[in-house]
Order: sequence, then structure tokens, then C-alpha cells
Amino acid sequence: MVEAVPTPLRVRQLDRARDKLIVALDVAAVSHALELVERLGEAVSFYKIGLHLQFDRELHALFDHLLLKQKRIFVDFKAFDIPATVEGAVRMAASLGIDFVTVVGQRPIVQAALRARGNATLKILAVTLLTGMNQEDMQREYNTALTTKEFIRRRAKSAAETGCDGVISSAREAALIRDSVDRSDFLIVTPGIRLPGAMQDDQKRVMTPYDAISCGADYIVVGRPIVKSADPAAAAAQILADMDRAS
Repeated sequence: MVEAVPTPLRVRQLDRARDKLIVALDVAAVSHALELVERLGEAVSFYKIGLHLQFDRELHALFDHLLLKQKRIFVDFKAFDIPATVEGAVRMAASLGIDFVTVVGQRPIVQAALRARGNATLKILAVTLLTGMNQEDMQREYNTALTTKEFIRRRAKSAAETGCDGVISSAREAALIRDSVDRSDFLIVTPGIRLPGAMQDDQKRVMTPYDAISCGADYIVVGRPIVKSADPAAAAAQILADMDRAS
């Protein structure tokens, strides 16, 4: 059977899905991350580097490799410190050509990050509520009687008003954030993504790729379903196919 040649429209749809997929390099060593990048090849154009690799001596070699391959980079260290310290960290990220960084969304921290960014294209993203937490966890840890939706609505509005470029939040709250923030350029980046029927691991507020994009997420972050797969490229293709249905 002869495989059909993709139409220009189909190619553009797949490219749009690929642009919205961020693969989390949550692995034990930079050497493993570099191997994954090679195995995923052109299927993935955007990578997240988190705390797993923060202290690896070869971390800057990973930055250099990704930039050489013309990949986009999201550094997810969730900066939380006095404003002067956050300002220094974000200034360095901007100088490296990184695309996204995360901060804890207190106003002085966000303002320091925005000052440090200057005219760079770096996007500053605030965390609303970790996807490993449910309402009971949130109410206990933050000593609040607010519902999850109201807590996240308030944090997203505060981040937007302070000047953040977007938030990290579960796709379950994406539509709520869209309705609450009157900014068309406000980004919603959603972790906690799983294909239908897949194990949730330690994630508690999950959604499928299709549902996340349909609900208004600009980007989805996928780690273990791809990086722990015996065939990461095939796993990424499954994710992209599910995203593509929402396009």
C-alpha cells in the first residue's frame, strides 16, 4: 500500500502541534538527556530542563547542544528568593538565549525577573499550583479554605497584572484562566499530561493532550510518558497525534 503524501495543510497542522509540545528532560544525567534529544530528532523542537539536571557539571554543554540544534529551551527551576538573587539568575538565563523560565509568583519576585529580562525574548512564567497537588493538599499547605479553581484564578490574575508572560497550571484550569485574564498574549503552559488510560504516576490533576489544547493551553509539557518509554520517538508521535486532533 502506498502511503499518502501529506498535504501542505496537514504538514502545517503537525508543525503547529510540534511547536506546542515541550519534552521534559527529567532524567538523571546530561548524557541521558543528550541521547534522548538525538533519538527524538526533528519530532521535538522544545525541551524543558528542570531540577533533575540542575547540578550536573555538563548542564551548560546541554544548553549549547540544544541551541546548536536550534531547539527552544525552558528552564524550570522555579526561582524563589529575594528579588536581587532572582534578578541575577534571570539575567543569566536571558543572556544564554533561553526561551522560558519559571518563578514563584510573588510580586517582588516577578518584578525582579521582568527587570532582569530587559529587551530579551525570554518569557517569565509564574507557577499557580503544582499538578501534583489536589484541593485537599492545597488547602492544607496554604492554610486556605479557597477552592482550587478560585486559588488558581487569583494567582493567574495577579501574575498577569504584575506583567508575567504566562503561568504554569494544570489544563483543568486553562479555560478558567482564559476567562479570568484579559490578555490575548498570556501563555498557559500545562504539565500533568497523560494519554487516555495511562498511569498518572504522582500527578493528581491530569488531562490528555487533546483536552489540554482544546481547553486553551498554549503548550503542554510531557516528561515520563516520553522519556521513560522504550521508544521515545513513538511515544512523542502518539502525543503529537492526540494534540493534532485538537488543531
